[in-house]
Amino acid sequence: MSKKVLKFEFEKETKNSVRYKEIPDEGTAPIVGSLYIQKWFAGSSKIIEITIDKKD
Repeated sequence: MSKKVLKFEFEKETKNSVRYKEIPDEGTAPIVGSLYIQKWFAGSSKIIEITIDKKD
C-alpha cells in the first residue's frame, strides 16, 4: 500500500463546477492532471489536496 497527497490549484470556473490543475512534485509528471469539483463543495478554495491510497 502507498499513499500520495496531491495538490491542485484553481484553474477556472465552469457552469456547475470548478476545475483545478495538479501541482506535480518537481521533476515528476502529473498523476491526475485536471480535477473537477462541484461548486457547492469547492466554494472559493484556491488550493485542494487529495489523498490517494493505493491498495496492492
